[in-house]
Parts: sequence; structure tokens; C-alpha cells
Amino acid sequence: MKKALVLAAALAVLIPACKLKETQAPVPTPDVNPFFTEWTAPFGTPPFDQFKPAHYMPAYEKGMADQKAEIAAVAVSTEAPTFANTVEALERSGRLLSKVNNVFGMYTNNHTSDELQEIEQDVAPLLSKHSDDIVLDAKLFARLKAVFDQRASLSLTPEQSRLLEKTYKDFVRSGAALDEAKKAELRAINEELTVLEVKFGQNVLKEDNGFTLVIDKAEDLAGLPEDMKTGAAEAAKAKGLEGKWVFSLHKPSCIPFFQYSAKRELREKLFKAFIARGDNGNEADNKAIVSKIASLRVKRAALLGYKTHADYVLEETMAKTPAGVYKLLDQIWKPALAMAKVEAKELEALMAKDGIAGPLQAWDWWYYADKLKKAKYDLDDEALRPYFELKAVRQGAFDTATKLWGLTFTPRTDIPVYHPDVEVFEVKEADGTHVGILYSDYFPRPSKRGGAWSSAIRSQSAQDGKKVTPIVYNVGNFTKPTAEKPSLITFEEATTLFHEFGHALHDLLSNVTYESLGGTNVPRDFVELPSQIMENWASDSEVIKTYAKHYKTGQPIPQDLVDKIKKSGQFNQGFTTIEYTSACYLDMAWHILTTPEEKDVRAFENAAMKTIGLIPQVVVRYKSPYFTHIFTNGYSAGYYSYIWSEVLDKDAFEAFKEKGLFDPATAKSYRDNILSKGNTREPMDLYKAFRGREPKVEPLLKARGLLK
Repeated sequence: MKKALVLAAALAVLIPACKLKETQAPVPTPDVNPFFTEWTAPFGTPPFDQFKPAHYMPAYEKGMADQKAEIAAVAVSTEAPTFANTVEALERSGRLLSKVNNVFGMYTNNHTSDELQEIEQDVAPLLSKHSDDIVLDAKLFARLKAVFDQRASLSLTPEQSRLLEKTYKDFVRSGAALDEAKKAELRAINEELTVLEVKFGQNVLKEDNGFTLVIDKAEDLAGLPEDMKTGAAEAAKAKGLEGKWVFSLHKPSCIPFFQYSAKRELREKLFKAFIARGDNGNEADNKAIVSKIASLRVKRAALLGYKTHADYVLEETMAKTPAGVYKLLDQIWKPALAMAKVEAKELEALMAKDGIAGPLQAWDWWYYADKLKKAKYDLDDEALRPYFELKAVRQGAFDTATKLWGLTFTPRTDIPVYHPDVEVFEVKEADGTHVGILYSDYFPRPSKRGGAWSSAIRSQSAQDGKKVTPIVYNVGNFTKPTAEKPSLITFEEATTLFHEFGHALHDLLSNVTYESLGGTNVPRDFVELPSQIMENWASDSEVIKTYAKHYKTGQPIPQDLVDKIKKSGQFNQGFTTIEYTSACYLDMAWHILTTPEEKDVRAFENAAMKTIGLIPQVVVRYKSPYFTHIFTNGYSAGYYSYIWSEVLDKDAFEAFKEKGLFDPATAKSYRDNILSKGNTREPMDLYKAFRGREPKVEPLLKARGLLK
């Protein structure tokens, strides 16, 4: 659950825990804590210019204490339990805690520091305990069960019925029906898991920043585009290494290096560092943490009455069971693996022309795939970059939403930001009605974790008869501008920007009463539908010309380049598909375990990859020690969700292709039945309301070139 209900801890236990570091000087508390005041910036946006590390723990303390009092009032009430005094009261509790937790989470992911990481470690077990104090409260659960048992006679609206059902199931799935001994065991597991998951993420960030490839000879830059050299020189200068070139493990730096560097030994060095993150035998080594997390998840699943952690997780998804996940993965894996083997032979043939006998290695794939792509399609990704200026791509995403739903995006310079890279936009309906606020934060920095994501500081809801509008942010790690050029990104990065914007739209266009049912608070294998469907507009030849314009001349991308992009759309799909899908299998392997003994992580992972027949020329997209999706970011037994949602998005986009990319009726139906509804109905019911039937897998297989 996204709601604060599962996030908090009692003040009575918080105070002793905070005294563990009595030898340290007390942190001075500012006179005014912005979490305790009304936010006066436009639309109630956070006063980012006021937050200090010392504000968080007092705000967490008060937020948890406030919610504890609110929950106690519900649990001990002498009134007969009703939907309003029990279910709605639970839903509305913890507003201060939600506020501080959403802001703190935004900082720890987007712009962290040593101080914030220390607070994160301290507060994690407190939040875990507070969550358990709520869901394991016997009196509270008895009242909730009383309402649930009489649900048929309550004359609830469909959304109220959904909230009641979800709240009751969340309590049961969180252990509310267990006896006291098992509840105590569950509390201990949850607390330990919370601490381990935080530590895992912090270790990955350390490893991301812990290695750099420093080049001091110009000849070692062979094959690299001039823009890359310039960026690497500026990165070196920032580190006090003027006259040298620096490449990091952040993807905007290392992936292009794998793709273009003619120095095989340097590609190997950087690649091996990239896949060794969290597995270096240092203080940031994650292997023991991975093993312990997996073991604890086995124990927790068994305690709650499930065969495996995957069974526990998948019960609340569209896939429903591990068998449902494997059925889809197996359909895709077999043709993709066969295609990847053919691709590997083609690349080895190119290596032979370079006088390299082989065999093809993982650090060779990007380099020779790029050569093959140029040979087959006369398409150079670097030749495309000048047409994908980041702000123009973002405007292209905005314009797509304008054409579909009449939305407008107005820059706001009067709203505080948490970093100078961040920009703010007010989102409005065609008639000028305020929809929400969107922050964009697109460049890498040491204080930000890798990847791209979207989240909300405030989710949409209706409170006290008034609509609460959302505050959403999109984050990426795209190529930074240099002194000579703006941020010029790859076509793949452009589709990523559209992807995250799709998540933002899901939150922005939510129209529900209850926050916990709104926006992206949906099953993992449904949440990627609104994001992935936007990628289809990003690559459509009609749309791409509206935003892909040369950053110097303003001329639209030539038709011949658009044609080449389209023709190359299925290029290297064997590699792309098995690199991703192997990570799905690895995720499932960790989470279908039935016994809690800890594993040798390397041996376990190697065995999992051998079972599916992953070829040695391809490394699983995320090796276990840096697989943040499943060990810290909530995608455990759920990494398959991207490909599951791709089945949905490819099938759903067919509706637009049939009626027109910007057909008003189709766009309205998609907004009304998918984007606005959140989790107010079963996902498949929402999908069928839009599409008129269940999705078909064929459009996905066709799009990836896997359909014979």
C-alpha cells in the first residue's frame, strides 16, 4: 500500500530508539519546522528551500504519534463499526506522516546525502514497527472485519466497496489474522527486511559512484564521438583531473562507451566494473544482504500461509500465480533466445573482419551491434542525437497529451525546487482548470540513484468534499548538456522520457475519492500500461517529426532517418529481449524458493541462468547484487510486469491505430476507463471496458519480430 497506513510507528517506541546514540551531540532543531506549518507556495507545493535534515526526525515522530492517536480512536471506539468510522477513518489517517514520508523519499532517491542516508537507516525500522502496530492491532482488525462481514447490506458505492475489500485484504495479508506469537515473529521479519532493503539501495548508490575509468591518452578515445569526449573531459575537470577523460558506471556514460569505444580492453574493464557492482567484497558488497532478504521473504510467506513469496505477491496481480508469469515468459523466451543466437553469429562474423578470432564477449555486443546496425540500416545513433534535444522531446510528450486530452503545461518559476536541474510545470485542462503540478529532473548526479522513475509528493483524492490535486515528478539520468551543446539524447532515451511521462499522466489524471485507490496505486503488472503505451507515440512517424528537430537548424528529422528508425525497430531484439527476460527469470528464481536457507548468490544466479539457457555472450540485465527493482524498490516477483504490461500496451495501442492516433473518442475512453480509475476496479475489468475484450499477445510478438 502506498498509504501512510503501512508506514508508521508509535512515538512511545520511537523515543528509546532515538536514544541509542547518546554519545553524539544532539542535533539542534530549527525554530520552525516546515512540516508543521501550512505550505504557502502555489498549490501547496513543498517549500524545498526550507527543508533541512534536522526537520525530518521530529516530523516523523509527530506524524507517527498523530496517526497512532487517530488509529487508537478508531480501535477503542464504543460506536458500532461502520464504513465511515472505521474504513474511511483508516484511509484518512496519517496525513502528516504521508507528507513527510513522500518528501523524504523524494530526497533519498533524487538528491540524498550522508545525513539523509543515516536518517533513512534510523527511521526505517521505526516505520516498519509502526505499520505493524496498525495492521496487527486486534481490536482494530475486529472492527474492520465486522464492517467487511456485513458489506452486502451496506449500500456502498463501487469505489467504497473496492476500498473496503482492499483494506481488509491488506490487513489479512499483513498478518492481522495471525496469533500473537506469529505476529511477533512477523514484526521481527518485517523490521529486519526494512533495514536490509534500505542498506541494499544505499550500497548500490555507493557502487555506482565508486568506480571511474580514467583515460589519459587521446588514442584510447578511439571510436568515441566528439560529444562523448567533451562530456568526459568536463567530468574529469570536475574531479580535478584536467587534461584527462573520465567515464563512470552511470548508464549515460558507460553504455555509449560500450557502444562506441574501439578499445576492447577498456570496454572489458568498464563492463566488468559495471556488472560487479555490489559484488566487490567491500563494505558495499550486497551478496549477504541479497541472500538474507530472500531467506526472510520465504519465512514471511510461510508465516502468512503462502507456498512462496511469489505466490504471496502475485495473488494481488493480473498474473495471479507463478505459473501465470512463467506461461508468458516462456512464450517470449524461446523465440527470443533463438533470435539472439543468430545475432551472436552475425556479430562474431564482424569481429572476424576486424581480425578478432572471438569468441564474442558480453563487452563486445554493444560495439558490434552498433556496427551491424550501421551496415544493415545505414543508421548511426550519434547521427540521430542532434534531432533529440531533451527539452524538445519533453515538449513532444506534452504536445501528445495536449492532442489527446487538451492538457496544457505551463512553466512555473515561482515554485521552489529541490535542485537547480529541476523544472516545474502547472498542468491544466483545456478549459484552464488546474489538474496538478509536474516536476522534471533529468540529469545524473552523485546524489541521485540510477535509472528513470516517476512518483508523487501528493496523490490525488477528494477530502472533505474538495478535490486534492496531485504533485508529481519525473526523474531520469539522461545525457547532460555541455558547455557547447544542450542535452542531446538518444532515441532510446527519448522513449524513456515518454515512458515516465505516461506514469505521471496516470497520477495527474486520477479521479478518485480515496487516495490509496488512485493513480499508480495499482498492481505492478498493470502500472506499466500507461507508461509503456506512451512509447508508441514517441516512435510513431507522425509524432516524431513534431518534436525531433535539429537543435541548430530547427529542421524536422528527415523522412529517410524516420524510415531507418522504423526499419531498425526489430534490430537486436533477440539480445534486448533475453537480456531483460533473463532478469525476470532471476527475480522469479529468488522468489519461488520454499525453504529459508541462505544461498551462495553467485552460484544461485549462475544456476538460474543455466536453467533457462542464457548464452554466455549476454549478461542478465540486473545481476542480483545491484537488482534494486526487486531488493529495494518493490518489484520482487514483479519484474516481469514490464513485459506483461507490454502485452497490454501493444494491444491497447492497436485501438488508436484502428481509429486514429489522436481520435477523441478513443482518447476519452482510455482516460475514463484506465487513467482516471486507478485501482477502483479489477485491472482486467478496466482494460476490457476500454478495449472491449481481453488483450492478445500477438501484437507484442509482432512488434519485437518474434512472431513467425
